[in-house]
Amino acid sequence: MSFLKKIPSWTKNKYMLTLAGFIVWLLFFDHNDFFTQVERRSELRQINKGKAYYSSQIEEIKKASSTILESPERAAREKYMMKKDNEDLFIIEENE
Repeated sequence: MSFLKKIPSWTKNKYMLTLAGFIVWLLFFDHNDFFTQVERRSELRQINKGKAYYSSQIEEIKKASSTILESPERAAREKYMMKKDNEDLFIIEENE
Protein backbone atom coordinates (compact mmCIF):
# COMPACT_ATOMS: atom_id res chain seq x y z
CA MET A 1 0.00 0.00 0.00
CA SER A 2 2.97 2.34 0.20
CA PHE A 3 2.89 2.79 -3.58
CA LEU A 4 -0.60 4.36 -3.29
CA LYS A 5 0.84 7.13 -1.13
CA LYS A 6 3.28 8.04 -3.93
CA ILE A 7 0.45 8.68 -6.41
CA PRO A 8 -0.76 12.30 -6.37
CA SER A 9 -4.18 12.75 -4.82
CA TRP A 10 -5.72 14.48 -7.85
CA THR A 11 -5.21 11.30 -9.93
CA LYS A 12 -7.34 9.32 -7.44
CA ASN A 13 -10.28 11.67 -7.95
CA LYS A 14 -13.06 9.93 -9.91
CA TYR A 15 -13.83 13.07 -11.92
CA MET A 16 -10.22 13.50 -12.99
CA LEU A 17 -10.03 9.82 -13.96
CA THR A 18 -13.23 10.19 -15.97
CA LEU A 19 -11.90 13.31 -17.69
CA ALA A 20 -8.60 11.59 -18.48
CA GLY A 21 -10.43 8.58 -19.88
CA PHE A 22 -12.64 10.83 -21.99
CA ILE A 23 -9.62 12.69 -23.41
CA VAL A 24 -7.85 9.41 -24.21
CA TRP A 25 -11.02 8.14 -25.90
CA LEU A 26 -11.31 11.29 -28.02
CA LEU A 27 -7.64 11.29 -28.99
CA PHE A 28 -7.28 7.65 -30.01
CA PHE A 29 -10.48 5.60 -30.19
CA ASP A 30 -13.27 7.86 -31.44
CA HIS A 31 -14.38 7.86 -35.08
CA ASN A 32 -13.25 11.49 -35.35
CA ASP A 33 -10.00 11.07 -33.43
CA PHE A 34 -7.15 13.57 -33.52
CA PHE A 35 -5.12 11.79 -36.19
CA THR A 36 -8.10 11.47 -38.53
CA GLN A 37 -8.77 15.19 -38.15
CA VAL A 38 -5.15 15.99 -39.08
CA GLU A 39 -5.43 13.82 -42.20
CA ARG A 40 -8.72 15.42 -43.18
CA ARG A 41 -7.28 18.89 -42.72
CA SER A 42 -4.37 18.07 -45.05
CA GLU A 43 -6.78 16.58 -47.61
CA LEU A 44 -8.89 19.74 -47.44
CA ARG A 45 -5.78 21.85 -48.06
CA GLN A 46 -4.93 19.76 -51.13
CA ILE A 47 -8.49 19.98 -52.42
CA ASN A 48 -8.47 23.77 -52.03
CA LYS A 49 -5.19 23.97 -53.95
CA GLY A 50 -6.72 21.87 -56.71
CA LYS A 51 -9.80 24.07 -56.71
CA ALA A 52 -7.68 27.20 -57.11
CA TYR A 53 -5.69 25.58 -59.93
CA TYR A 54 -8.79 24.48 -61.83
CA SER A 55 -10.48 27.84 -61.31
CA SER A 56 -7.49 29.58 -62.89
CA GLN A 57 -7.54 27.08 -65.75
CA ILE A 58 -11.25 27.75 -66.32
CA GLU A 59 -10.59 31.50 -66.45
CA GLU A 60 -7.81 31.02 -69.00
CA ILE A 61 -10.05 28.82 -71.14
CA LYS A 62 -12.88 31.37 -70.95
CA LYS A 63 -10.51 34.11 -72.12
CA ALA A 64 -9.24 31.93 -74.96
CA SER A 65 -12.74 30.97 -76.03
CA SER A 66 -13.89 34.60 -76.00
CA THR A 67 -11.00 35.59 -78.31
CA ILE A 68 -11.84 32.69 -80.61
CA LEU A 69 -15.50 33.66 -80.71
CA GLU A 70 -14.66 37.32 -81.39
CA SER A 71 -12.36 36.61 -84.30
CA PRO A 72 -12.05 32.95 -85.29
CA GLU A 73 -9.89 33.74 -88.33
CA ARG A 74 -7.38 35.72 -86.27
CA ALA A 75 -7.25 33.01 -83.59
CA ALA A 76 -6.62 30.32 -86.20
CA ARG A 77 -3.86 32.36 -87.78
CA GLU A 78 -2.11 33.20 -84.51
CA LYS A 79 -2.47 29.94 -82.63
CA TYR A 80 -2.31 27.35 -85.39
CA MET A 81 -0.18 29.32 -87.88
CA MET A 82 -2.81 29.01 -90.58
CA LYS A 83 -2.62 31.16 -93.70
CA LYS A 84 -4.14 31.45 -97.09
CA ASP A 85 -2.29 29.97 -100.07
CA ASN A 86 -1.05 33.22 -101.55
CA GLU A 87 -0.06 35.22 -98.46
CA ASP A 88 2.79 35.45 -95.97
CA LEU A 89 2.14 35.34 -92.25
CA PHE A 90 4.11 37.54 -89.84
CA ILE A 91 3.51 37.18 -86.11
CA ILE A 92 4.74 39.87 -83.75
CA GLU A 93 4.82 38.82 -80.09
CA GLU A 94 4.45 41.47 -77.42
CA ASN A 95 6.42 41.00 -74.21
CA GLU A 96 4.61 41.92 -71.04
